[in-house]
Amino acid sequence: MIRTEKLTVRFGSQLLFEDVNIKFTSGNCYGLIGANGSGKSTFLKILSGEVEATNGNVVLSPRLRLAILKQDHFAYDEYGVLEAVIIGHEVLYTIMKEKDVLYAKADFSDEDGVRVSELEDRFGALNGWEAESEAAQLLSDLDIPDKFHSMKMKQLTGAQKVKVLLAQALFGKPDILLMDEPTNHLDVETITWLEKFLAGCTNTVIVVSHDRHFLDHVCTHVADIDYHKVQLYTGNYSFWIESSQLALRQRSDKNKKTEEKRKELQTFIQRFSANASKSRQATSRKKLLEKLTLEDIKPSLRKYPAIIFEQERDAGDHILSVSDLSARYQEAILFKDVRIELERGQKIGFISQHDLILSTFFDIIMGEKKADTGSVKWGTTITIAYFPKDNANYFDNDLTLIDWLRQYSEEKDEEYIRGFLGKMFFRGDEIRKKVGVLSGGEKVRCMFARMMVQKANVLIFDEPTNHLDLESITALNRSLEKFKGTILLSSHDHVLLQTVCDRVVEIGPKGMIDKLSTFDDYLENEHERRQALY
Repeated sequence: MIRTEKLTVRFGSQLLFEDVNIKFTSGNCYGLIGANGSGKSTFLKILSGEVEATNGNVVLSPRLRLAILKQDHFAYDEYGVLEAVIIGHEVLYTIMKEKDVLYAKADFSDEDGVRVSELEDRFGALNGWEAESEAAQLLSDLDIPDKFHSMKMKQLTGAQKVKVLLAQALFGKPDILLMDEPTNHLDVETITWLEKFLAGCTNTVIVVSHDRHFLDHVCTHVADIDYHKVQLYTGNYSFWIESSQLALRQRSDKNKKTEEKRKELQTFIQRFSANASKSRQATSRKKLLEKLTLEDIKPSLRKYPAIIFEQERDAGDHILSVSDLSARYQEAILFKDVRIELERGQKIGFISQHDLILSTFFDIIMGEKKADTGSVKWGTTITIAYFPKDNANYFDNDLTLIDWLRQYSEEKDEEYIRGFLGKMFFRGDEIRKKVGVLSGGEKVRCMFARMMVQKANVLIFDEPTNHLDLESITALNRSLEKFKGTILLSSHDHVLLQTVCDRVVEIGPKGMIDKLSTFDDYLENEHERRQALY
């Protein structure tokens, strides 16, 4: 168990938390959510001891071991891969290193012998004799084969380092596990493995993630940061979203009788209890849900941006033809012989194990890069709005927000432009802010406003959820579901691909797969064929 007592955190005049009293208990996985800047990562660092609170305390039950997922991918470059994993259990690793030093002494004394005996006892009690095999198994489960285990960390790719750091955090079954965005840079298979691992975890897990699918599959509770407080709710992320909206509807309906409201709540709870996603959690979660009352759930005070994409005119029958498209990066083949015929109204999810493949493909079909071979032909009625993964070039100027957006709009009236900026939460004097000083999330919202004023009939998105909070991701998701035109979308957001796309195209160096399918069905049925792409 880990808890906070009257926790208050200030950075100068900025208040993040005030008098937070919260307890996280064993056997539960807590999804820590909140808007960008609300202090999610800071809260984890306070729990781990990395950051000190202004006032209050963090209380950890005696003899419990806490582990945190490290974010610095270069911190262990001089260590061996297997050793980097074992470092995750600090006490065990310290014992191992001290033993090695003592055994290597040329003048080994009786005193050294006594000390070694003590260390060996502690080493055995910590299951030290199984440490290397356990670390190796974790690495193998995360698709880091044996041949890499004896290498230095600096010899691995960035994606492989991410997996090693994940293994480091999981190693030795820590009593309390803190994870900040654990699914970043992970492929679908690894995320699925991690979901299953955490669903079977009997200790305490606290996780920050913008991956709604992941939160739904691992969380028993949601810890919501809002208005400088942290409030606990039973259930996963989807349950939190829908229950808060249910509470808002019920509280606004003054004419509805209390008994009718209770029946509505009971029906709602029964539906979620029946759909509990993991067997280990299902029984306990159902019991918790059944104890809920109207007073336990509160309306969400979150605000959602008004992301609304509209077409100025419908597209004709011919949308896009891609023939025999190939591209390289330096000497490596990114993709070859890509052929795609796009029909009006289709919403295609593009996926790949290598993000550079998709970014290059989108840049080529947008005419921003040249292919090695092949052709791209758009229909004559097509208008396109493009969201690139790297938007730096769009903000390399000294324009104010309103002048920046005005250059992409046929209608130049200030009130008209203000309306689109307001939908993205840029209001009042903020519209006079220079675009060069915007944060990553603000730039993404500007790019959405840009696409909205263009009123295109084809939308292309390359990783649009980066830098977004969950509210903005949800608003984008709903908008893309409603859009009547054609969408080409790459994303690591599972829910976005599943709910928006009716066709999946996967591109690898050795070929492509093109299926009329939902994302979930594609993943379930195409595993062996997908492996042949890379």
